[in-house]
Amino acid sequence: MTVTSDDTAGMSPLVARLAQAGQRLRQADRARPWVLDTAVVVVIFLMFCLPDLRDGDHDRHDIALRFTRPPVAGMLALQVGLVLPLLWRRRKPSVAFAVIAAVFLLQWSLGVALRADVALLVALYSLTLHGELRRLPWACAAMAGGLALVAVGVSSVVSVWDALFFLFSTAIAAVAVGLAVRIRRAQLAGLRERAARLEIERDQRSKLATATERTRVAREMHDIVGHNLAVMVTLADAGTYASDIAPDRSKEALQLIGDTGRQALGELRRMLGVLREEADAPAFRPQPGISDIDALCNRIRAAGPDIAYRTGGDVEVLDSGVQLTVYRIVQEALTNSLKHAGADTRVRLALTKEGTRLHIRVQDTGPPGGPIRAGSPHEEGHGLVGMRERAALYGGSVVAGPGPGAGWTVQAALDLAPLPAAEGGTP
Repeated sequence: MTVTSDDTAGMSPLVARLAQAGQRLRQADRARPWVLDTAVVVVIFLMFCLPDLRDGDHDRHDIALRFTRPPVAGMLALQVGLVLPLLWRRRKPSVAFAVIAAVFLLQWSLGVALRADVALLVALYSLTLHGELRRLPWACAAMAGGLALVAVGVSSVVSVWDALFFLFSTAIAAVAVGLAVRIRRAQLAGLRERAARLEIERDQRSKLATATERTRVAREMHDIVGHNLAVMVTLADAGTYASDIAPDRSKEALQLIGDTGRQALGELRRMLGVLREEADAPAFRPQPGISDIDALCNRIRAAGPDIAYRTGGDVEVLDSGVQLTVYRIVQEALTNSLKHAGADTRVRLALTKEGTRLHIRVQDTGPPGGPIRAGSPHEEGHGLVGMRERAALYGGSVVAGPGPGAGWTVQAALDLAPLPAAEGGTP
């Protein structure tokens, strides 16, 4: 885990410097692990091996006089056997401990006492920290046997029980420190893994939110541009036809085209204004709702179709989100009737609220004398998919199909019941 300036912002200067120094040491150890292993061996040799090599018989302690002092070459060989395996104490801790324990038992069986025996505690600590925990009980058993041999060897000077208490305490301390460091490292690794997982999840949520927003914008663009362009194209065709025989109707068609275009621009500005991040973004009129369906029908009627619109139940007090969904579904259905059935079709539009269900029905008679349109799921466009996605937000569904005759019918049902409160949450 990298220590950054943000991590040390709340620390005292001394703690911050120590944390950064520790981070640099860990990075150096990961780059060259052999340096630390060699340093451990050198330090133990200087602190515990050299004093035994330099001590003569005249300055040895009383307890040391009761043990055999081997020749310098033999003592050096035992010290090398105890200390040198520490070079691979992290790579192969079980092997290092086994070799050191064997040399330790050989040394005490010969009646030799060395300060370098501290290497056995270092090896036990390293096995606890780096090795497989299933081998730790066997190592502790071997350690207990070796320490019992030592306690017996010093029984002439120190009580066996006192010796066992001291020796076992040092061994338990080595194991305890190794377990504590191992648990701490496991916790840090778990925290790093969790942080990485949360970062990935955050990126995924951001991507999903971006994809959802793109889908929403694309759906709104389709509804706004597709509807208004269909009306404008129909009005333009009608104005071109009426320019020679009824100039007044042609002028009226041009005015309706201008009104429709201005309305489309207004809706586009409103939709794109939501995406702006400036605090001084202008306020646009609210999202269209059920009260705007009358104006929608009037624009479609201006293009030619005959629309009969009725409502049943109290539909004006519905939630603004539901009203926008209803408006877009009706807009898409009327636009499809205008595009596919032509300007001479008759449309029946009905909104009915029954309890917690809102039903939408848009039915056209098709083109006069035209062929019956066959419904096929492979011919579904983005409009029908968008209607179904909007209805699904309120637990509803949309069904579209031919009939009666050459006409086409779109039926939608929305669930207006509120979602149940989560268990234990606020009702």
